[in-house]
Amino acid sequence: MKDVKLFDQWPNKYDAWFKTPIGRLILKYESELVFKMLSPSPGERILDAGCGSGIFSKGMISAGAEIFGLDLSLPMLTKSAEKHAGMSLFLSQGSMESLPFSNNVFNKTVSITAVEFIEDAKRAVAELFRVTRPGGIIVVATLNSSGPWAERRKESGKKGHPIFKKVYFRSREEIAALSEVEGVIESGIHFKKEDSPENAERAEKVGREKSLETGAFLAARWQKPLL
Repeated sequence: MKDVKLFDQWPNKYDAWFKTPIGRLILKYESELVFKMLSPSPGERILDAGCGSGIFSKGMISAGAEIFGLDLSLPMLTKSAEKHAGMSLFLSQGSMESLPFSNNVFNKTVSITAVEFIEDAKRAVAELFRVTRPGGIIVVATLNSSGPWAERRKESGKKGHPIFKKVYFRSREEIAALSEVEGVIESGIHFKKEDSPENAERAEKVGREKSLETGAFLAARWQKPLL
């Protein structure tokens, strides 16, 4: 189970990272990949599981969807509420391994960089399937165990980094195995943390054109079978 207190000290740091030059590019490319797979539409009820400060929720709200954000961290949820006051965002505290929702209540469900903090990720994905309506879409994005970003993060974890010492890095094959339903998996973020924005954009273009599987970010898309 994800540590309840793990991210309580991180709401401001988390948002500040995505305001740096390389952080803005990461947010751009991760959002593009997730939203391509999720395709949020007006009037849809979408669960954003492990929503954190709502950094990705805003784009879904802007698409006209009604977003239900869930996270274990109350400070993260408080930050999200402050940022999205008056918007179609409904927040609740809870665990992805036991979602506090009935069966088949969401058109789509999404989880972005959250399952890597859950040991039993298969259970969390099963919960996303459970609360998604038949025919609906489930998207899970996580950190890739391949590539230079993973190696750097693993080393940081060994040195005691409070976040990366508790991460479960998974491969493309391991993500695919989280559901018995056949899905589609793509990777993104093909540049390095130390790259300039210009070099990062070029590297991302090449990575996409070549469909490289070593990007730091993996996104999986499944469709729940019809009854």
